[in-house]
Amino acid sequence: MTDETSFENMKAAYHTLGCKLNFAETSTIGKLLAERGVTTAREGEMPDICVVNTCTVTELANKKCRQEIRRLSKLYPNATMVVTGCYAQLNAPEVAALEGVAIVAGNDRKGEIADFVDRWLAERQKVVEVSPLKEMKRFVPSCSRGDRTRFFLKVQDGCDYYCSYCTIPRARGRSRSGNIAQLVEQARDAAAEGGREIVVTGVNIGDFGKNTGERLIDLLHALDRVDGIERYRISSVEPDLLTDEIIEFVARSEHFMPHFHIPLQSGSDEMLRLMRRHYDRQLFADKVKKIKDMMPDAFIGVDVITGMRGETPDIFEDSFSFVSELDVSRLHVFTYSERPSTMALQIPYVVDPRTRHARTRRMTALSSRKLEEFTRSHIGTVRPVLFEHSLERNGMMRGFTDNYLRVELPADDKLFNRVAAVRLVAPAEEEGIVKGELVDER
Repeated sequence: MTDETSFENMKAAYHTLGCKLNFAETSTIGKLLAERGVTTAREGEMPDICVVNTCTVTELANKKCRQEIRRLSKLYPNATMVVTGCYAQLNAPEVAALEGVAIVAGNDRKGEIADFVDRWLAERQKVVEVSPLKEMKRFVPSCSRGDRTRFFLKVQDGCDYYCSYCTIPRARGRSRSGNIAQLVEQARDAAAEGGREIVVTGVNIGDFGKNTGERLIDLLHALDRVDGIERYRISSVEPDLLTDEIIEFVARSEHFMPHFHIPLQSGSDEMLRLMRRHYDRQLFADKVKKIKDMMPDAFIGVDVITGMRGETPDIFEDSFSFVSELDVSRLHVFTYSERPSTMALQIPYVVDPRTRHARTRRMTALSSRKLEEFTRSHIGTVRPVLFEHSLERNGMMRGFTDNYLRVELPADDKLFNRVAAVRLVAPAEEEGIVKGELVDER
């Protein structure tokens, strides 16, 4: 049991690496500590507790986590260092051995961090609490809070898709979800805190409701009826789980934006089989066509992995050709990274690092062309833009259109956290930014 008096006058700093889901969970950790009396350290203040929420999607992610932990340990030498997240889950002994780390908490133990801090303060003995994979069954609803206009609502955790390159099922456990009633309550809380937009997120949100007997489409309908939230975006959905019913619902909804993120990973059917994906490229192409037929202006982001084992030159060119023809807006390109205990390590054909990065550069250049084409196709049009609180150094403010184009115009305090009609004037010098001019306010 936590002794609340041990947290009196304490301050905490929070550092998150990785996915939007991690940001939502970090926010919940902060809320739980705040309930014990811990306040968030302001910029320049020395925290008593430092929480680092980590990622392990690639070896580079692991490296960044180690670097960040070492940096924070030097920056806050007297703080109780808490490391959690996927890197901590899969590499607990390695994390525990890093200088300055007091507590290592696995993914499903994030809700107990206050108790772990209390134990550390009482005993000054390193705490390592990581559940075995088979015991990771709990679901803790999370919703990011703070100074952002957008909130990230965690609706699902874990994954039952054991793709050959991926460690996330080992880091997150089996697929599980909250129920619709509790998630709607989270959305209402976000609205009460001034949130105008919610991103529905999880590890594999298309699997929502496997443990509750509910469906993702049922959740979307329920969220659509929450007062105060003007916009929703659906985070990444596996193409085989992105049903026509969901696409048709988004096309009709006033609150769900014409914006999709769909992981392809490869445009080669042979590669998709090696990856142990659950679809072929024709299904993917059909989903893109369905979206574009119903929402011609929809933004579609696509994940692609380059250089995985088995990706011969011919396979890569086949994939590149397919992706080139897709009517999508942007690619999120990841260079393959060998992950321990994954089935991909059994594939004999290995792509050397130089070739991997060369392929990444080609895909990234393709992404830039697609984003430029999508952006230019909207120049001269008027779109609703939700403006963020933050100011740019040049005195400009930014926000996103309904279809996820990032727009900037001269800052106006009256527009913060509000939706306004903006004419898209011209692409800015910075990639992915559009210059806009205010038409009217709504």
